[in-house]
Amino acid sequence: MKLVVTGGAGFIGSHFIRYILNNYPDYRVLNIDKLTYAGNIENIKDVENHPNYRFLKADICERGIEEAITDYDVVINFAAESHVDRSIQEPEAFLKTDVMGTFNLLEISRKKGIQRYIQISTDEVFGSADEGQMFYEESPLNPSSPYSASKAAADLLALSYYRTYKTPVIIIRSTNNYGPNQYPEKFIPLFITNAIEDKILPLYGDGKNVRDWLFVLDNCRGIDVILHRGKEGEIYNIAGGNEKENIFIAKKILEYLGKPDTLIKFVKDRPGHDRRYSISCEKIKRLGWQPIVSLEEGLKQTVGWYKNNEDWWKKIKNGEFLEYYRRYYEL
Repeated sequence: MKLVVTGGAGFIGSHFIRYILNNYPDYRVLNIDKLTYAGNIENIKDVENHPNYRFLKADICERGIEEAITDYDVVINFAAESHVDRSIQEPEAFLKTDVMGTFNLLEISRKKGIQRYIQISTDEVFGSADEGQMFYEESPLNPSSPYSASKAAADLLALSYYRTYKTPVIIIRSTNNYGPNQYPEKFIPLFITNAIEDKILPLYGDGKNVRDWLFVLDNCRGIDVILHRGKEGEIYNIAGGNEKENIFIAKKILEYLGKPDTLIKFVKDRPGHDRRYSISCEKIKRLGWQPIVSLEEGLKQTVGWYKNNEDWWKKIKNGEFLEYYRRYYEL
């Protein structure tokens, strides 16, 4: 099988490429990534000389990538602007990449007769879940931020291509991923790296917003299952089964690092902040998948990785990210 993976220098995409090359020695992978601020070629450096791997620096909005995709069977679109805070400040970039980029890939896939197109989405398209409520694949979409709205729009566009053109589309909606190599503006790596440096952990609101945490390699296994066993025109949720308040995660990180809870600082909540995410993943479980990495094990692995790879994240936090971080949190 020949796969095009867009956004493969990002967090989840890079882990998925490595997973595929390690588990399917006959598969070929083309990684298309624009290398924006969150795309880091170092994330995938260990496979850059693999005989079945090729990298193309390009924007998924460019029609010129059509020629590169010609000989491939599957397109898996990880490429996206994905940080909610940035979407509130700079929504236009999200609409361009998440919607128009998806449109371009769908058009290319339709014209080239791609055998399978997988759109990587998010549980955030459902919006906030009330206490005791759970969203299913067919639940209505109710996005709260420009980011989640752009992903919801991309999902609907992809499904329209299936219904109108019979483009073999599948949508995957995962809960919050965490693990090694995640860009340190995101909640868990931000709190880990700040704690290592004895800096404050800026916790939104009262810290009781709930997220369901999914270890990145469990997500990769889920995408693999859907790639090979999923049904075209369908949506599949992937959940970690670890719904926890943000303050619980913050305190666990401090516990694993031996740091005091006094590093936590409650800051002004962000606009439109969803209180709770909760999705059912019974559908993918019927295909034989289930998460295998516990939250405790995954968090300890993640904390350990950031402790052992300070060069990786310090280069990021001492650059463009640092000024953005200071400006956004008014620190």
